[in-house]
Amino acid sequence: MSTNQALAGIQRQIMWNRLIAVVEEQAQVMIRTAFSTTVREAGDLSAGIFDLDGRMMAQAVTGTPGHVNSMMESVGHFLAKFPIGTMKEGDHYITNDPWLGTGHLHDLTVVTPAFRQGKPVGLFANTAHVIDIGGLGMGPEGRSVFEEGLYIPIVKCFDQGKPNETFFDFIRWGSRLPVELEGDVYSLCACNDAAVHRLVEMMDEFRMDSLTPLAEFIFDSSLKATVAEIAKLGRGTYSGEISSDGYEEPVTLKARMTILDDAIEVDYAGTSGLSQRGINVPAAYTRAYSCFGIKVVVAPEIPNNWASLAPFRMIIPDGTILNAPRPYPVSVRHVIGHLLPDLMMGCLHQTVPTRVAAEGASCLWNPPLRGGSSVSGQARGNKKVIGDFEVITFNSGGTGARPAFDGLDATAFPSGVRTMPVEATENVAPIVIWRKELREGSAGAGRTRGGLGQTMEIATKGELEFAVNATFDRIANAPKGRDGGGLGANGAVTLKTGEKLRTKGYQVIPNGNRLILHMPGGGGMGDPATRAPALVARDVRDGVVSVEEARDLYRVTVSEHGIIDEAATAALRN
Repeated sequence: MSTNQALAGIQRQIMWNRLIAVVEEQAQVMIRTAFSTTVREAGDLSAGIFDLDGRMMAQAVTGTPGHVNSMMESVGHFLAKFPIGTMKEGDHYITNDPWLGTGHLHDLTVVTPAFRQGKPVGLFANTAHVIDIGGLGMGPEGRSVFEEGLYIPIVKCFDQGKPNETFFDFIRWGSRLPVELEGDVYSLCACNDAAVHRLVEMMDEFRMDSLTPLAEFIFDSSLKATVAEIAKLGRGTYSGEISSDGYEEPVTLKARMTILDDAIEVDYAGTSGLSQRGINVPAAYTRAYSCFGIKVVVAPEIPNNWASLAPFRMIIPDGTILNAPRPYPVSVRHVIGHLLPDLMMGCLHQTVPTRVAAEGASCLWNPPLRGGSSVSGQARGNKKVIGDFEVITFNSGGTGARPAFDGLDATAFPSGVRTMPVEATENVAPIVIWRKELREGSAGAGRTRGGLGQTMEIATKGELEFAVNATFDRIANAPKGRDGGGLGANGAVTLKTGEKLRTKGYQVIPNGNRLILHMPGGGGMGDPATRAPALVARDVRDGVVSVEEARDLYRVTVSEHGIIDEAATAALRN
């Protein structure tokens, strides 16, 4: 390699690092300016840069795979309606179409062209989950997408820097939270503007007239590296299945994964049919989490972009719950979609068992909570009604055990969103979270154990009635362990007084009562009797494992203070 070639390679790497900085700043501007707690506290968003053909070059580190990977497809839909030649500086385009965006109406996707010296050089896109978009609110109760909220086609929300007031009138009057929704739209556009500014600075510094050479370098390098990783896998077809609690009835997801020389194909034939309720999944969201589940095992170190995802191909039969057509309800498509990485790992476990995790809680436990006259009606006599509110709080169970490490406690996987602080929720709504703690005994036993779930106890100020639109799973179907590891604990949804609630759907918590959420733990990995006794003793000291569980599951005799009885332990294990 010549000196010039070497220097060119170094410069491209520097440009790549700068590009990552640009899109990460894009995401951080959104977080710092967003009105919705779902964005600024939980990070339920995505941000990225695209070439003029709508191919994703780079994504922000902050963000969820469901948003990023489905947004990767959505930019092409924007360009089909508004070709790049029709775009002007200061234009911003928006949609929440579940089939052209990221899977449900609560996600707004904004696309903005970047201009340098009067010429378009690229596109920035972002997605954010907003709290309210009208309709029934986020939950599975709708029987069509038209019941689930305000449906925004791909339209221009800013025209050369000027707001489209007709558009903003529609969203103001279509939401229970008009200030928050309008503020979030401005935030999404502002973060793209910030990214455009940084990109132009970068291109000026490196004297770049076009992003095309850098894009081709990124795509060529990423594709070659991904194909090289696929080539290391064992050829063949591997099958798996996973169960969800569903809504009307249980749901089974089936996959046949075929590893080819230069690609991986997944066929979802045999998967359950469509639901009458909002747990259906648009195909783009299915592809998003399927690709993520494969990539984190096969090629985790390769940047996520159009080219690195191209070798992962999905066959999703019509009529299955993973390929919902318009206008099926899809509001809580994440409940099913978040199970797909576990399903992908179940297939890959058969060829690379040391690189996958056990099953985890998977889907978020993010209950939409509502109170006020829409729940309780008007005050009558001595009846008190809390002020109107709508809030979503993001929480998670435990992740599955890893081959060399325990699972993560109360951590969102595969979505990667942050757990919302109690204080953030209580600050924006008349909610009191009386208890939020790790759930003892919820981790699946194993050589490496699963992550712990958590328990939450929720009420309103004054303990007046409120409603929850339940979107929970892993209650009838606990996360499975691998290689002899145990199940994680099932989830549970109850009232403080002990009555069980339905795991999905709109329900009212009566006056003086509280909502109790017991979130699932992750499955274990490997035979529990092979876990290091010192680790079992530590778990007993930490209150993670009881003395009885240490003896019965792990074959370790230990005192409540974590002191190991070596002789008794040796006898149990022999």
